[in-house]
Amino acid sequence: MIYAFAKRIFDIVSSLLAICAFAIPWIVIAVTIKLQSPGPVIYKARRVGKNGKAFTLYKFRSMRVDSGAIHATTLRGDPRIFPFGVFLRKSKLDETPQLFNILKGEMSVIGPRPEDEENSGKFYVGKYREILSVKPGLSSPASLYDYTHGEKYESEDDYVREFLPKKLDVELYYVKNRSFVYDIQIIYNTIITITQIVLGKEDFVEPKELGLCRKV
Repeated sequence: MIYAFAKRIFDIVSSLLAICAFAIPWIVIAVTIKLQSPGPVIYKARRVGKNGKAFTLYKFRSMRVDSGAIHATTLRGDPRIFPFGVFLRKSKLDETPQLFNILKGEMSVIGPRPEDEENSGKFYVGKYREILSVKPGLSSPASLYDYTHGEKYESEDDYVREFLPKKLDVELYYVKNRSFVYDIQIIYNTIITITQIVLGKEDFVEPKELGLCRKV
């Protein structure tokens, strides 16, 4: 109970501060998107949140309009992404409008990444249903793992077969071991990882959570 209350207070305060800090960069991002790719600036997607309740997730559009069917992930060199979109996704700036989802209480700063409604029914089965017992988040150990390893896949079939089970194991580990201290550690790791990738780092070790999952 104390953890949930402290987490919500942190979510409200941090999202408000971040929204103020991003106000001017968001204007620049919006104008650049409009100049590079016709269509809306904000992409609205239906995602599955806590207890399987669907909500509308906001993000800056990084793909061309009418870019096709829903995929399990975005692959390396995905042709649907326009040039500035590549930078937005690499820097994770495309995800920052989700600060409003956090403020509304649909998401948290840290929590399992929300899945598309279509994929949720296929991925969150068996023991992985427990992932839906908490609010989805802007970052998590599994989303960082996907960021450093999963996005290197060039085949969706390979991603689903080889990587997805490990990613879900890491998400489940977070759900079972979440705490305020753990959340702060993930925030720190997120900032460091994004900075390293923007600066060109490509090789990362697998997350410690994966090793701990294997010992259980």
